Amino acid sequence: METIPVHDADALLRSAAARIDATDARWLLAHALGRSQTWLFAHARDPVPADAVARFDALVSRREAGEPVAYLTGVRGFFGFDLAVSPATLIPRPDTELLVELALARLPARGARVVDLGTGSGAIALAIARERPDADVLATDASTAALEIARANAATLGLSRVRFAHGDWYAPLGGARMHVIASNPPYIEDGDPHLAQGDLRFEPASALSSGADGLDAIRVLAAGALAHLEPGGWLLVEHGPMQGADVRALFVEAGLVEVDTARDLEARERVTLGRAPGGAEAG
Repeated sequence: METIPVHDADALLRSAAARIDATDARWLLAHALGRSQTWLFAHARDPVPADAVARFDALVSRREAGEPVAYLTGVRGFFGFDLAVSPATLIPRPDTELLVELALARLPARGARVVDLGTGSGAIALAIARERPDADVLATDASTAALEIARANAATLGLSRVRFAHGDWYAPLGGARMHVIASNPPYIEDGDPHLAQGDLRFEPASALSSGADGLDAIRVLAAGALAHLEPGGWLLVEHGPMQGADVRALFVEAGLVEVDTARDLEARERVTLGRAPGGAEAG
């Protein structure tokens, strides 16, 4: 009779590291076991049940084929909390935390109204709502599937005051005006070869690319900003590292003032912001 080999966590991770990134393997094994990373470190020599070995091997094969770890586990950490994600949403990335920090710094002390346009999993809106529970936070998206994920994340985090609306960019706002409009829109050029590489192959195309130069969505956001900002309110938009000059030009053309671009931790231009004339500057 054939003996089924007994695997411990370390042995499984060593084997998987020959196929995928070692850090990815650790995340996937913890997920297959239904345990935390901390537990995995403490129980590295424990035998792993056969059913968990099978789940882990299937996950490793899918990761080897390119599927993002966040979609395989259904979770991605952002701004100190976990978000459920799915192929209906963009995977939140650390670069977007800069946008959240800049938005928070520009909210008025009282009566703040902020909208996250194209919310996806809800990352920006929910991060702001956690830091400023007094703020009126609206999250919008043109994808009903994405809004379902965002609503579920809000419920899990106990952020019942966050409001959600379906629609494309400014359409759900009607005549409402905001103190801060924040967005991580699609900004990759249509046909960019990176869209066929890595994790991007599995993320929703509508959340990634936007026209021949990647700026179609940002043009809409810039052009409509003054109609939806309070005097002195701010528009903040994430974009690609080579697009800063073009985005600044769009903001200036739209009538925004104090236009500037903030750099991420790797010193790349990442978030452009501009203020509506009038009012008092917040933050």
